[in-house]
Amino acid sequence: MVAKTYTVAFEGIEARVVEVQCAVSPGIPSFSVVGLPDKAVSEAKERVRAALTNMAIALPSKRITINMSPADMPKEGSHFDLPIAVALLSALEIIPQDNAEQIVALGELSLDGKLVPVVGALPAAMAAAEDERTLLCPAACGAEAAWVGAANVIAPRDLAEVVRHFTGQSVLAASEPGEVVQPHGARDMAEVKGQERAKRALEIAAAGRHHLMFVGAPGSGKSMLAARIPGLLPPLTPAEALETSMIHSLSGLLDEGGISRERPFREPHHTASMAAIVGGGRGAKPGEISLAHNGVLFMDEFPEFARPVLETLRQPIETGEVVVARANAHVRYPCKFMLVAAANPCRCGHFADPTRACARVPICGEEYLGRISGPLMDRFDLRVEVPPVAFTDLDLPEDGESTASIAARVAIARDKQTARFADQDKIRVNADAEGHLLEEIATPDSEGRDLLIKVAERFGLSARGYHRVLRVARTVADLDGAETVRKPHVAEAVSYRLAMAKEV
Repeated sequence: MVAKTYTVAFEGIEARVVEVQCAVSPGIPSFSVVGLPDKAVSEAKERVRAALTNMAIALPSKRITINMSPADMPKEGSHFDLPIAVALLSALEIIPQDNAEQIVALGELSLDGKLVPVVGALPAAMAAAEDERTLLCPAACGAEAAWVGAANVIAPRDLAEVVRHFTGQSVLAASEPGEVVQPHGARDMAEVKGQERAKRALEIAAAGRHHLMFVGAPGSGKSMLAARIPGLLPPLTPAEALETSMIHSLSGLLDEGGISRERPFREPHHTASMAAIVGGGRGAKPGEISLAHNGVLFMDEFPEFARPVLETLRQPIETGEVVVARANAHVRYPCKFMLVAAANPCRCGHFADPTRACARVPICGEEYLGRISGPLMDRFDLRVEVPPVAFTDLDLPEDGESTASIAARVAIARDKQTARFADQDKIRVNADAEGHLLEEIATPDSEGRDLLIKVAERFGLSARGYHRVLRVARTVADLDGAETVRKPHVAEAVSYRLAMAKEV
């Protein structure tokens, strides 16, 4: 007799259903796991054996075979412990087979039978809901998985509760979704003295999700400005929150089962590897660009990142997704993020100060920023020089605009874009528009078009640069409350485009 239950194997944010089969047959006593398991899955038999022994359940002196189908799909992770145990209990007729076949289980077992939380409960709940099955997961994962409203989630604390639940001795109630994680207090933009042009660039970038680059001397406030971006961005929509949380669930970053409506803000160190930024490593896990999906990726000391790491950003910026290629699989992760980069103008940082700059000016500046290739620089919509702040200005009172007032304008502009792209499946903000849609929404009036043509001819705008100017101009017009892109909007967009251009 073969008993079976179901679990999932992860490929990117997709959870693929796996059938776990258990056969107890006469023969030399053994316990084997087949179906392309990795080391953690192969060791599951020892954890299952110890957990059952702790429950005073003795394994029969027979041949026990666990098969995970499809057999050619790699099985990685400790979350296969619970489905193997359920299939075995079903084969031993301790759990009714009908009940075992109606669940998707995942969870790690400790030696005393307790269920240890695992990553990926949210994507697993999505897969269970699609198959109209109940998700069985550790208690610590129940609140997270229950966010999928269509899924019925049962979250026991240990294997004994699983047995009592399915035998009707003590039926567990379905898990409830965790509380929405409250956003952290946003830092106030009013604390930033001066830097009005940089603040305006931040507002435009936040309104249209445009990529932004700051270049300025050390201590000019680049990182301080970037740290205030989360307060300018509107909260995640329910669809965006679920999409982002699925990625964070695979990385174990969800806070006690709660889903946050706050947009991600990731700031990796410049020593980060390519796998850490793009994704990969063991299990092809998501990288920083995917963890920043629907949010912000802030890369300070941008030229200090390894050149191959920077170049790998080019394709994800354009496509909004990254493919982690392996010999036996291609794993896709979404990565629509707003890239904010900060850099010093040269290695010493005092390129524009003749009293403090080194003797290699201007060659040192060309070499330092030369680490950023032209094609990558071409993908920044806004480029802003951040001048040093005089120490006398630091004693001035905080009289600038607050984060709340700027965020209100950003929210209005985002609402306009939501209405504009309501009929589009994958387009949510101006930065996503392209082709005929971009021409339809961002074609400027005659004066604006004449200005853009002159700039394109004078400075040699690339096709990408031309379209990015149109997108930024459309966002400026949204902030201005204008239905049509006019000459002032184009002029402001062009002014950010031409700053520090290596290839315009």
